[in-house]
Amino acid sequence: MAQNEIMLSGISISKNVVSTIVALAAQRVEGVASVGGNDITSNLISVFTRKQASPEESVTCEVTEDDRLKVCVHRAVFYGYPFTRLAGEVRSAVATAVQEQIGVDVASVDVCIDSLVFPKE
Repeated sequence: MAQNEIMLSGISISKNVVSTIVALAAQRVEGVASVGGNDITSNLISVFTRKQASPEESVTCEVTEDDRLKVCVHRAVFYGYPFTRLAGEVRSAVATAVQEQIGVDVASVDVCIDSLVFPKE
C-alpha cells in the first residue's frame, strides 16, 4: 500500500480522496471561509498572513484500530460566527459526508481554526 493511501473496510483509498470529501463537507458550513486549497479566499488569506496550507496539510486522517476514521481539518472562518457552533457543524457535516461517501464511521473530527477573515466594510 502506498504511503498516500489508507486501508478502510478492506479497500485502499487515496488520502487525497478522503481530504477532498472532508474539505467539501466543511466548506459547505456557513461561516467557513476556506479549507486549504487554492481557492480565491485562500489566496487572499495567504497574501495578508503569508501563510497558506497545502491541501495535504488542510486535512489529515488516520484509521483507528476499530476501522473508523479519525480526521483533523484546518480552516479559516469568517468573523462573527461562534467558534464552538462552527466546529460542531463542521464535525457533523464531515461525519455525514464520510459515512455517505466512504461508508465508514468517524471516530473523531478535530477542527483547527487557523485564521480569521474579516468582512469588508
